[in-house]
Amino acid sequence: MGGHRPRKRFGQHFLRDQQVIERIVAAIDPKPGQRLVEIGPGEGVLTRPVLARCGLIEVIELDRDLASELNRRLGQPPGLTIHQADALKFDFSALAGGDTIRVIGNLPYNISTPLIFHLLDQAGVIEDMVFMLQKEVVDRLTAAPGNRQYGRLSVMAGFYCEMEWLFDVGPEAFHPPPKVDSAIIRMVPKPLNRTDVDLLPNLDIVVRQAFSQRRKTLRKSLSALLTEDRIQQAGINPQARPETLSLHQFKSLARYLNPET
Repeated sequence: MGGHRPRKRFGQHFLRDQQVIERIVAAIDPKPGQRLVEIGPGEGVLTRPVLARCGLIEVIELDRDLASELNRRLGQPPGLTIHQADALKFDFSALAGGDTIRVIGNLPYNISTPLIFHLLDQAGVIEDMVFMLQKEVVDRLTAAPGNRQYGRLSVMAGFYCEMEWLFDVGPEAFHPPPKVDSAIIRMVPKPLNRTDVDLLPNLDIVVRQAFSQRRKTLRKSLSALLTEDRIQQAGINPQARPETLSLHQFKSLARYLNPET
């Protein structure tokens, strides 16, 4: 398999290690009747075995050449639907059509964080996500309070999903080898109640503002949003720094954003 020159502007690194491919497919465990969506199928090394097990798959590929070649590479299977599109702008909710979808892929490392936020915004139609990501991003997704990797991505992903770090993948599994290690993660969206949904806009504002000045205390970083008294009313020490707060504590702060609460 080959012939396509990896394009740096798309952050392309093609998985070539068959053992790694088999481990990822086993982690996905696709079943007939499930609606699977793959982001960035590239040369189809995951697409082929997943399609063989579930019978249907839709893929989203930004690179026009790869998108046009994929059907031929895979032998024009009837269960393959190709969307030549930008996943960052893609409407996954429309693709779900009132059902739920499973999302998989080797995400382009240069857009992985904004792409995850885009998917989290549509988590209500997603059953689960299994991704290969830069190991540093998986570090951030799964980081606990007090960890130096803990930040906005950790809190917001934790609000939406349960996460499981599955296994690491070294650079030698790819062509060309990236300069970083990779990891496989499973993200399973949580059922959100009405209270959580209503709180989300305030939570996003508080978390974004707190981590925009992560070295400052909450009293300083949140001064435009909450007085010191209201931070204390939320049960939080105004002298604390954002990386020490749990999701539960950030939700407490979000409840005190509106003066009438």
